[in-house]
Amino acid sequence: MIMKEIAAAMIEAEYLSHSAEETEKAGMELGKMLRRGDVVSLRGSLGAGKTVLAKGIAKALSINEAIVSPTFTIVQEYDAGTMPMFHLDLYRLSGDDEFESMGGEEFLYPDGITLIEWSEKIEDMLPDSTIFVEIAINEDLTRKITIEGGAR
Repeated sequence: MIMKEIAAAMIEAEYLSHSAEETEKAGMELGKMLRRGDVVSLRGSLGAGKTVLAKGIAKALSINEAIVSPTFTIVQEYDAGTMPMFHLDLYRLSGDDEFESMGGEEFLYPDGITLIEWSEKIEDMLPDSTIFVEIAINEDLTRKITIEGGAR
């Protein structure tokens, strides 16, 4: 994995994962670089490993609770680590209006870290400093994880 913070302004990385364990490790590396207030967009198809990556981020934040996809609850909050982590799954939302009506904007400027699966649904609402993580499934079932953004 190539993980670096460029000029204390952007995070940029690319990683090839051969297993769920390696995807989780990539999440741990990213999690070590996150700061209070960061918003992370997790993108990829169903089954790509977004929640597995979230588990790694949670480990880096010393969160020992089981991390599950919040598909049906939309938001899972974890307070037991070094800082709060909010894990959102917007798969079932229709867009900006529904996100706003659920009070979602408060998660875009968190007192902790916010992870958002399916953030494409609220693209125009994301802060400029959002860190984008794209997980692509290759033909051989490995995952290409690309991380960029986070201008601070």
